[in-house]
Amino acid sequence: MLPDLSRYHCQIALPGFGETSQQLLQQARVLVVGAGGLGCPALQYLVAAGIGTTGLADDDVVSVTNLHRQILYGPGDIGKKKVKVAIGRLQQQNPDINLIAHDLRVDSFNALALINSYDIIVDGTDNFETRYLLNDAAVMAGKPLVYGAIYQYEGQLAVWNVKNADGSYSPNYRDLYPQVDATQIPNCAVGGVIPTLAGIIGCLQANEVIKLIKRSKDVLAGKVMVFDAQTLQSRIIKIGLVTKTNIQSLQATSAIPTITKSELENNPEKYEFIDVRTIQEHDLFNIGGKNIPLDELADHIALFNRNTPIVFYCATGKRSAEAVKLVKGVFPDAEVYSLVSGIG
Repeated sequence: MLPDLSRYHCQIALPGFGETSQQLLQQARVLVVGAGGLGCPALQYLVAAGIGTTGLADDDVVSVTNLHRQILYGPGDIGKKKVKVAIGRLQQQNPDINLIAHDLRVDSFNALALINSYDIIVDGTDNFETRYLLNDAAVMAGKPLVYGAIYQYEGQLAVWNVKNADGSYSPNYRDLYPQVDATQIPNCAVGGVIPTLAGIIGCLQANEVIKLIKRSKDVLAGKVMVFDAQTLQSRIIKIGLVTKTNIQSLQATSAIPTITKSELENNPEKYEFIDVRTIQEHDLFNIGGKNIPLDELADHIALFNRNTPIVFYCATGKRSAEAVKLVKGVFPDAEVYSLVSGIG
């Protein structure tokens, strides 16, 4: 039985699209890593367009600070797994496509096995460690990677590692940024971001995926688009036609020092507790200690008592892990921990 293509009539009617391109979309397998500000709009348009199989990888839960830009979620979803909520909403949006949930943190141990099952990878992450990991894994697997990044009012878009006609590959993230000192560049939780920018760049990522699948000749390979949400100006920066990197292995993802609730029960007075949630979250419920929101933490690091082990905590363990990274970047020998799974 032939699939019903009536819902895709308006895109099939496009010049140069037709049923052939729609069939390519239905046969495609796309993995979106990160169900946040970029992943939400990218997923919605990929699913709406009829991508046959869409995978989603994320291990985080919805928090109140996500809601202004992560448009798949509402207040009733706070504390729930992003993967579960997103997959449920997306399946309602298009019941005819296959959605796969990967409730995990992508790391150096699972990255290659994960992306090998897909044709195209979409980078919706918000930290440099995972961004480099995805880039390197995509290069090693020979898969194109659709990159997006947002910070404050500026967004970036590119398509890395596209195979050229002669068998070579276009540039990847390391051709543009061989290495970045992540401790010097805060993420959205710290530096802020205008919510509409996430929607714009996420939609453009979905657009590049569709262009890749339908074999368009004007994919944003070997170039980076930089977009300013305040002036609405964009510019294209040309990098080159062929990569100059030689990526042979994955760098091990860093292990965040963690501590469990049961470990704390044995000797809680040994530690200093710091809640890196917002003031509002802290006032609703906390387990004691100081409240220094993550976006203010950098201003307080020099004041920490490094003779006392510090336990950072938040709702899920994600922000506290970022706090540990931030402190370790400044004081590598500091004894700091992230509370596993947070306080809910």
